[in-house]
Amino acid sequence: MNLSLIGKNALVSGSTQGIGKAIAIELALLGANVTLLARNETALLESLKDLDTSRGQIHHVEVADFADTQSVSNAATKITQQRNIHILVNNSGGPSAAPITTENSDKFIAIFNQHLICNQILAQAVLNGMKADAYGRIINVISTSVKQPLKNLGVSNTIRGAVASWAKTWSFEVAPFGITVNNVLPGATATNRLKTLIEIKSGKTNNSIDAVEAEMLHEIPAGRFGEPSEIASLAAFLASPAAAYINGTSIPVDGGRTAAI
Repeated sequence: MNLSLIGKNALVSGSTQGIGKAIAIELALLGANVTLLARNETALLESLKDLDTSRGQIHHVEVADFADTQSVSNAATKITQQRNIHILVNNSGGPSAAPITTENSDKFIAIFNQHLICNQILAQAVLNGMKADAYGRIINVISTSVKQPLKNLGVSNTIRGAVASWAKTWSFEVAPFGITVNNVLPGATATNRLKTLIEIKSGKTNNSIDAVEAEMLHEIPAGRFGEPSEIASLAAFLASPAAAYINGTSIPVDGGRTAAI
C-alpha cells in the first residue's frame, strides 16, 4: 500500500491544536511538506516544532483569520505563489452550541463564511497547482451531523450539511484531473471544543461534568471519546496515493455512535 507523501505539499487550516494539528503531524510523518494555517502566529510557530523533518521535509506557517475571508484569500494567494499545494485540509472550529430556534441570522452568515466560503477560497486557490501536478486531495473535517443532526447545535448542523453538499459537487468536477474530495466526520473527540460543549451543557442542566460525560459516553458503542490522532489517521490515508479511487465520500470516525448508514 502506497501511503508515502514524500514530495507532496499540504496545507492544513486550524492546525495549532486538536484535530487540525494532529492531521498536520500525521501528514508530516508520511513525508509531506506541511503549511500550517491559523490566526495565532505564536501558536503556529510552536506547532511547527512538532512536525517531523527526518526525510528532508520543509514546513511553513501562514497567518489568516477565518472570520475574515479577505485574510484567508490573501494567505491563499501568498502560499500558492510559492508552491503548488497537493493536499488541502479544510478544518475550522465549530460554532457555539444553541437551539436553532433561538439563533440570530447573523450567526448563520458568519459561520457560513468561516466554513463554506473560506473552503471555497482555499480550494479555488490550490486547484490549478493540483491540476498541473495531476495530484490533489481536498479533505474537509466536518462532523457526524452531516449524517445525523446533533441536539443543540442548530447552526453547526446547518452549515456542516452545506459544506458536505459543496464537497460532493466539487468531487464531480475535479475527478478527471486526479483530484479527490472527501469529508472526515469526527464524532465526540477529546479536544478543547468537546470540553467546552460539555461545560456548557453542565451549566445549562445543572448536572456535573462527570454526569454529562457519562451520558455522552453511553451513546458511543466504543465506550470512549476519540483521540485527535485517530481522526488524523483517516485524513492521512485519504491524502495518500492509496486512496486515489475514494472520492465524494463522508466517513464518520465516531466509535460507532452515528445510527445512520
